[in-house]
Amino acid sequence: MNYEDYIATIPDFPKKGIMFRDVTPILENADVMNSIAQDMAAFARLNRADVIAAPEARGFLFGLPAAMAAGLPFIPVRKPGKLPRETVSVEYDLEYGTDTLEMHKDAIKPGQKVLIIDDLLATGGTVAAIEKMLEKMGAECAGFAFVVELDDLHGREKLTNAPVLTLAHYKGE
Repeated sequence: MNYEDYIATIPDFPKKGIMFRDVTPILENADVMNSIAQDMAAFARLNRADVIAAPEARGFLFGLPAAMAAGLPFIPVRKPGKLPRETVSVEYDLEYGTDTLEMHKDAIKPGQKVLIIDDLLATGGTVAAIEKMLEKMGAECAGFAFVVELDDLHGREKLTNAPVLTLAHYKGE
């Protein structure tokens, strides 16, 4: 399936000069969503993932269906103050400033292999931060899976040598 057929490109959003890659048309098509979930689930199985983790909010849209298709647990990665139990956190750099992500401390066991899923790989900061959090917890990154990758932003350079699945590639922002 050519997933690019289901991704809308919106020029000059959110600001002039940006070509926004909108994945919401995928969400409107159950067959496409199922295909993406199956592709990511197959990647999880291939890389022997024990768990799938994804950041809020758009990562949840693809991570949870993939986890269900693979028969694996799903671990939400959230902004501070959103999770009710004890958490592990990591602070990471943004273009202007820093941000923090958290997951429940008991969500991942030492030695588990975790597939990190997000909708889009741009600069790689978010998923690289999740990988650091996994390392703090004694877990291993089984790989990364994305619906879209913006190749010109070189987000892969922030990732380790773990395998990467990208379903649609785009040049430019």
